[in-house]
Amino acid sequence: MRSYDHPNLFNFRDLGGYTGRDGRTVRWRRLFRSDSLSRIDPADAASFTALGVRTVIDLRRPREVARDGRVPQFDGLAYHHLHPEHAEWEDATDHDEPSDARWLANRYLDIAYGGAAAMVAAVGVIAEADNAPVVVHCVAGKDRTGVVAALTLAALGVAEQDIAEDYALTAAATERFTEHMRRVSPEFAAMPARYLVSPAEAMLLFLGDVRRRHGSVHGYLLEMGLPEAHLAALEAHLLEEPS
Repeated sequence: MRSYDHPNLFNFRDLGGYTGRDGRTVRWRRLFRSDSLSRIDPADAASFTALGVRTVIDLRRPREVARDGRVPQFDGLAYHHLHPEHAEWEDATDHDEPSDARWLANRYLDIAYGGAAAMVAAVGVIAEADNAPVVVHCVAGKDRTGVVAALTLAALGVAEQDIAEDYALTAAATERFTEHMRRVSPEFAAMPARYLVSPAEAMLLFLGDVRRRHGSVHGYLLEMGLPEAHLAALEAHLLEEPS
């Protein structure tokens, strides 16, 4: 099952099931992506803890954590706050870019390079088998989470088209997430529409840019400081052995 129905989470899903390197499949129930886990309350607790999650990677800005709180302190749950440094979207200099997909891909490049230390740290946490199952989240579970998910899946050899289609699944959660945010955050109503869309093309453009600059996502991660051993460990526990 890819998507999970937690009452107060809108974009929680499993990253397993995709075909990776050498035809091996990404293991189910080892790596999840989500919108903010700060919204977990007693209605969500049972369904969340039933997944056996051991580790949470929180990609939100410090002010977002201070504003909304963090995941509840369930027994045995490790918490990593790995904020990727990147420019505020409202400060972007390419607001005249006509393509939403290209504009979003530019933001993801900002995250991948400005926030490279956090990206490498996140993939490093995911690579450690003892940390699994891991949940990666930000506020909407779309952009920062989408970049970490894309880098991880690409490092596992998942096709760019499959990665982009997974990213685009966020669209199904956008309406519920938007309704919630408009209730709790008055300034959210003024947010430009392009901030909320998740066209597959945006992720394809981003991954294509990384590939052209570094030869592959493997190359990007290594150049940004991820040890080669972590890439081997990532494959060892997240890719099923061929039958």
